[in-house]
Amino acid sequence: MKKLMTFALCFAAIGSMSAQKANVDAAKKLSGKPDQIEEARSLIKQAMENPETANDAQTYYIAGKIEFDAFDKDLGNSMVDPASVDKIKMGVNLLNGYNNFVKALPLAGVPNEKGKVDTKTPKSIISVLKGHVNEYFQSGADFFNAQKVYPEAYECFIIYADMPDQEFMQSEKLELPAADRGTAYFNAGLAAYSGNEIYKSADAFRKARNVGYEDKQAYIYEIACWQNAAMRDSTMEQTAKEKILEVAEAGDKKFGVEEPIFINNIVNFLVTDGKYDEAVSKVSSLISANPDNAGLYGLRGFVYDRMNNDEASVNDYRKAVSLDNVDFETLKNAGKKIYRTGADKWNTIEGNSEEARAARLDVKTNYFEAAKAITDKAKAMNSNDSDLDYLIENIDYALTTFFN
Repeated sequence: MKKLMTFALCFAAIGSMSAQKANVDAAKKLSGKPDQIEEARSLIKQAMENPETANDAQTYYIAGKIEFDAFDKDLGNSMVDPASVDKIKMGVNLLNGYNNFVKALPLAGVPNEKGKVDTKTPKSIISVLKGHVNEYFQSGADFFNAQKVYPEAYECFIIYADMPDQEFMQSEKLELPAADRGTAYFNAGLAAYSGNEIYKSADAFRKARNVGYEDKQAYIYEIACWQNAAMRDSTMEQTAKEKILEVAEAGDKKFGVEEPIFINNIVNFLVTDGKYDEAVSKVSSLISANPDNAGLYGLRGFVYDRMNNDEASVNDYRKAVSLDNVDFETLKNAGKKIYRTGADKWNTIEGNSEEARAARLDVKTNYFEAAKAITDKAKAMNSNDSDLDYLIENIDYALTTFFN
């Protein structure tokens, strides 16, 4: 009886395996028939969920082939009648096909019961992926335009851009234009950011600049990602700080003072670390090379302010606002610094002596009125800044109250 039961169990196991193999074979026969793809997916899903075939490379290879064959069928139809196909479904085919193929590859490398390794399946997979690599870029754009930004567009762009670096593709020596890879990584960064995946976004922007992407926005957005990370999670502050410095230095090396966000972040890093002399020296050296750059004088004024060197800070801000290329933020910061310094001086003046009256007149003319002129100039550049409006209210209050 025990032997009969043992044989029965063995036959049951064999029967189960045969059933799942049959599902794989049945799914294979439906491959290339987009109208029956759901049935094919259902059959292969059963094989994936059964322990007997869940770790079989053929299960995932056929699953991937079903998707790519459906894509190819629709691609052919689109050449005859573009309106007859759904590009979004085609993009889903590409993503499903890729995900199944990358599951099949490591399983194909496992020796079977006879000790043999499947070499045919990996070659077929690599050939299919290589032949469809450009389609991932196009599908990324299709997903993006259809507002399916994350994860669909992100995944397509990343698959395309990462393909040459994939270990399984090394034997093919796949080469893609660096500019196209950079664009794909940049688009992936935008897509991930839209999906609130700031770490994936930062990594995509990093990859974009590492393959030579020329647009400074890749650097700027990567910095924004890490700034966001630091605000969200206090445990990431140090990591974010280091990442920002890394990107800022790379951006500064590539773009120089033409894009002030990079040198500003580098100097801010030095200031927060208490390296004031190094910060002053660095900015002073840049000023020597760019004597008419208002932003640099404003930046050094910021450093002197943090050093509590009010006189040097005010002098740099006055120089900055006197230059034609002064920007809004520098004007606003200059107005704040000069007004605050004037208010501090006002609070130290006592009595009504001639000397005190002269000191008050100096504060009025050279600090409050000077700050007013600066903020008026800033207001002309940007009339909708609440921070500036608050500063102007304080200056107006001082001028109308202190001197009546």
